[in-house]
Amino acid sequence: MKILLSPAKSLHSACPVQVDKYSIPCFQKETTQLVSKLKRLKPTKLIELMHISSDLAELNAQRYSSWEFPTALTDSVFQSVFTFNGEAYRGLSAETLTTEELNKAQEKLRILSGLYGILKPLDLMFPYRLEMGTKWEVSSKSKNLYAFWGDKLTSHLNKESEKGEVIVNLASTEYAKAIHPKKLHVDMITPIFKEYKNGEYKTVMMYAKHARGKMARYLIQNELESIDQLKLYSEDRYQFDENLSSEREWVYVR
Repeated sequence: MKILLSPAKSLHSACPVQVDKYSIPCFQKETTQLVSKLKRLKPTKLIELMHISSDLAELNAQRYSSWEFPTALTDSVFQSVFTFNGEAYRGLSAETLTTEELNKAQEKLRILSGLYGILKPLDLMFPYRLEMGTKWEVSSKSKNLYAFWGDKLTSHLNKESEKGEVIVNLASTEYAKAIHPKKLHVDMITPIFKEYKNGEYKTVMMYAKHARGKMARYLIQNELESIDQLKLYSEDRYQFDENLSSEREWVYVR
């Protein structure tokens, strides 16, 4: 089984925890190519491109100007799963996983990234800001990051996945769009979390993000004999709703 998760905009300024084991992101050539172009952008352009404040633009301009491909743990280079600080990562709570569970996460969990493509939990990363949905014409052949990454991420998942495996897509729509399900050699299931509000079930983004991280943690900690066992998931009072679900989109409500 492979688990997909989105990155988070919010990053820890100081790593909450570090472990001795680490790995190197796989798309070194592509990441370096993107950074070489980002280094040329002034803060005013970053504001326009990323819709961020002037302070964030200055910070990221500094980050890219001093960026190097991460190859060792330093004061500014952390393992990816301990760097992101969004709601999904609060649900995942990677800092409380045991060594054995972190090793399982390293095998199963893949974090999609606009800059790094795909990150394993213990992959080293230099802090950055580049959302997959950024409307940035990377080159004449790549009108945006989806075009830049093309089939690379899907092909990588195919190489990593064994026959009969299932991908559980807990990434946001923005990031999941970078994967092409029809070109995958394995099935992909997308859990969707909804809350009962004003007489109907709705997706409340803060809760949904937390639930994605919580389900990722559950899948890391529990070996499922069959993907159908995921329909029994009941963390935080969520229950699988067969009537709202489809073959590839499984809806959990509370």
